[in-house]
Amino acid sequence: MGIFSRLKTLVSSNVNDMISKAEKPEKMLNQLLIEMNEQLIESKKAVAMAIADEKKLERERDNQQAQAQEWERKAMLAVQAGKDDLAKEALLRKQEYDNAALEYQKQWEAQKSSVDKLKESLRELQNKIEEAQRKKNLLVARAKRAEAQQKIQNTISSVSGNRTAFEAFDRMAAKVDQMEAQADAARELEDLNADASLEKKFKELEKSDSSADLLLLELKEKMKALPEKSS
Repeated sequence: MGIFSRLKTLVSSNVNDMISKAEKPEKMLNQLLIEMNEQLIESKKAVAMAIADEKKLERERDNQQAQAQEWERKAMLAVQAGKDDLAKEALLRKQEYDNAALEYQKQWEAQKSSVDKLKESLRELQNKIEEAQRKKNLLVARAKRAEAQQKIQNTISSVSGNRTAFEAFDRMAAKVDQMEAQADAARELEDLNADASLEKKFKELEKSDSSADLLLLELKEKMKALPEKSS
């Protein structure tokens, strides 16, 4: 199984069950991201091991090439010394190292190609997890908004269905209207009484003034009829 197949298997086996049982989307999405990041860490370790193997093959190839060059140098020394048989043996050893270096080269190229693909897959996986993080934030926001709307709707439905409460409000409103009307009537009667009392006071005052005037006039007429006293 490939190093990334486990993540796909993990998500595929869990996600449907988690979604069907999820009461809080945020909790489910957080759990999914945790599992994805844990698998990402494991994948990074596997890629690191593959890179290490590639480097090991590269070093071994370089070592084999270096050994081949060393035996070639020894063969040249043997030729210079007039020892062709020894030069032949050195060249055979060089050939062995050349063949080994060629085999390591092939293995290194294959490993490097595999590592390049793994690196690309790892980058793609990281991008997808980052995208999942962004989507999670959006989904959580949408879920919270939907939950708030549902609560409001449930409250409205609950209140709308409670006829007794609305009828009580209507009866109380009618009672307050009646109380206000009675208060207005009492105030109006008080105003009428006040007006009547004030008018009565003025009438009595006018009556009092008229009587005094008449008495004064009668007195003056009486005085005129009296004989004048001699000085």
